[in-house]
Amino acid sequence: MNELIQARDIRRSFALGARQLDVLRGVSLAVHAGETLAITGLSGAGKSTLLHILGGLDRPTAGEVLYRGRDFYACRERARAAIRAQKIGFVFQAYHLLPELSVLENVLLPGLSLPGAFLQGRKLRQRAGELLARVGLAERLEHRPSELSGGEQQRAALARALMNHPELLLADEPTGNLDSQTGEDVLRYLFDLVREQNLTLVIVTHNEAVAARCARHLVLRDGQL
Repeated sequence: MNELIQARDIRRSFALGARQLDVLRGVSLAVHAGETLAITGLSGAGKSTLLHILGGLDRPTAGEVLYRGRDFYACRERARAAIRAQKIGFVFQAYHLLPELSVLENVLLPGLSLPGAFLQGRKLRQRAGELLARVGLAERLEHRPSELSGGEQQRAALARALMNHPELLLADEPTGNLDSQTGEDVLRYLFDLVREQNLTLVIVTHNEAVAARCARHLVLRDGQL
């Protein structure tokens, strides 16, 4: 299978006053294009830290992350930001929608980072609207995030993550703030879209039922997989 992203001996430590907290202690894994992978572990195990490192959001203390064979953290920040913007979609537990923008504008926002975006305004708005319709929010385009339920906000965040046609979707406890039924609705949209668009999915969760939906399941314990 084609390896999309690899982590090699990833270590991440944080200074806590005079102490050093070692969160990741030599994590290695390969994620293949088109697969769905769940990573579980107790709270504080380092799941989110690992996901942020895989997505280029947090530099590891040691180790390498290769994206299609390219050393992510050897790239200049501008090149790494371009990969994040064009190839990777993020879904977080906290929805991170901008309160002053409409739902449509929130979903449209990542598209503005693309080359020539300001010459493609109509096309980008159409794309954002289509994604919102696909997650059941066609009637909510002009609403502000505060006018949406938690589940609706997470569905909007999912649409935003897919705006730039990513090939890798990283999801960090996407149902963690939702009740069980609302979470189930979000997961249905998430996995349906992953299948439809042949995305690669890495999801971190403490929920074993969520992990069971993925083709592969790894456990993070004591800083290692």
